[in-house]
Amino acid sequence: MPLAFRHLVVWLLLWPGWCGLAQAQAPRAAEPLVVGLYAQGGFIIAHSPRVKHLVTAHPTGLELNLQRQLTGTQPWHAWYRYPKVGAALVYYNYHNPQMGRSYAGTVYLSKTMWRTQRQELSLRMGTGIGYFPQAFDRETNHKNLFVSSRLNATLQARADYDVALTPKLGLLVGVALNHYSNGATAKPNLGVNIPTLVLGLNYHQQRQFTPLPADPAHEPTDLGRHFLNVSTSVGFKQRNESDRRRYWVNSVTVAGGRRLNRKSNLLVGLEGFYDRSLLAEQRDTARNTDNLPDVKKAGVLVGHELLLGRLAFGTHLGFYFYNPYKSNNFYYERLSLKYHVSTRLFGALDLKVHRGAADVIEWRVGVRL
Repeated sequence: MPLAFRHLVVWLLLWPGWCGLAQAQAPRAAEPLVVGLYAQGGFIIAHSPRVKHLVTAHPTGLELNLQRQLTGTQPWHAWYRYPKVGAALVYYNYHNPQMGRSYAGTVYLSKTMWRTQRQELSLRMGTGIGYFPQAFDRETNHKNLFVSSRLNATLQARADYDVALTPKLGLLVGVALNHYSNGATAKPNLGVNIPTLVLGLNYHQQRQFTPLPADPAHEPTDLGRHFLNVSTSVGFKQRNESDRRRYWVNSVTVAGGRRLNRKSNLLVGLEGFYDRSLLAEQRDTARNTDNLPDVKKAGVLVGHELLLGRLAFGTHLGFYFYNPYKSNNFYYERLSLKYHVSTRLFGALDLKVHRGAADVIEWRVGVRL
């Protein structure tokens, strides 16, 4: 996965989280809706010599989205200056017989950076699921090294400028960076990176809104407190293009943390990994299968969590201190989206990365003590 997208992660649990966050305990205020229809055009980045033959045309697309303005029904709305949450349907035509078309459903968070009565500048980040009917196939589509599975994660970062044409109709101009990848669950997994220009119209149910007053009683009660997270994860991956089998990957993590402020947790922890694809790799490369090094690994991690109600977006950096089989670098990174089902129980979707390349997508469950 390219470096520019490692900090978007895995926002794949975002929509369930927003639904939970929208269940307000405070009196509700009107949350105005915005409906948008946009045209997109861009180019594909040839980030590897292996994909230069696929970069022959400029992709074009359409996007239909629906977003709502948060108004303060949850305390974190005010802490982040009342962002918008939205969902979009995105279509691309790659004008290339090997790649064909793609269809995606995405969810996103849009944070307003500057606002006047008639204008608004926002930054948007989101994720979703993309579908490619013409994915890589060894017999029928062996040239499509970008996309090896029909289902892929899609990630997006975008800057939008909206200016009022009428009290309810706005012209939107944007610039975006889009990414499609399956996180190494199938290979080849080179991924598609598409910078695009966006032009379209927004219909605002209500351009100006009145936020609910902040309630000091809703300040976090755990500021400065310590906690302990114990979790385990499971994932699967494909070893290489010639081996079509899927191998299970497991991990166990124990991490201590501290709530620093309204928006942040700091984490330090230990974790262990068992990647069964490394056993197959050993059998293929070793001359003598006696006394092979252990493929299990252990590491120490430091991390940060950005808090949005029950959601936490995590970035972790880890270092292996037990790594007998040197299959990778001495360090790893992880992007995590965690959702607290209750005060104690949480689930997470993680992307583990080695030096900019996706290693495995991890499905995690854990408890907070």
